[in-house]
Amino acid sequence: MAFVPTDQQLIDFVVRESRLLDQQRLDDWLDLFTEDGHYWMPVEWGQTDPRLTTSLMYEDKLLLRIRVDRLKGKATYSQSPKSRCHHVLQLPQVDERDDGERHYVTWTPMHYIESRAEEQTLYAAWVTHHLTTIDGALKIRLKRVDLINCDAALGSIQLFV
Repeated sequence: MAFVPTDQQLIDFVVRESRLLDQQRLDDWLDLFTEDGHYWMPVEWGQTDPRLTTSLMYEDKLLLRIRVDRLKGKATYSQSPKSRCHHVLQLPQVDERDDGERHYVTWTPMHYIESRAEEQTLYAAWVTHHLTTIDGALKIRLKRVDLINCDAALGSIQLFV
């Protein structure tokens, strides 16, 4: 019998994903993605296609792995001292569920704080997770982060919102 997650398990998954980022457990975080998974941060309000319009980020698992390896590297001078982050989530909501197709969509309003040395930056965003189940575990097919001020001149975001 296939694993069918409850709404609470979907919500717990989203919360755990943010905790992994806050704890800088980046390899564990990356393992949450499917092999064909993507991380997307649109640059335009209401953007519908990451390939036809420039995005702040649109990375597949290979590019995510390269970014994680860079963040962990000793020669990454932009990360000396290392950046830290803190996610403040509102309660994630389950917007869609299709148990037959193993497709689940959650939506989470949040604040994200990134800190490095004496600098601290606050971002507000809505995060949409498109999830599936593989071998009895929830996985991310797509994580879409819509920054409220996506079209503003933004500094360099070092970590993952």
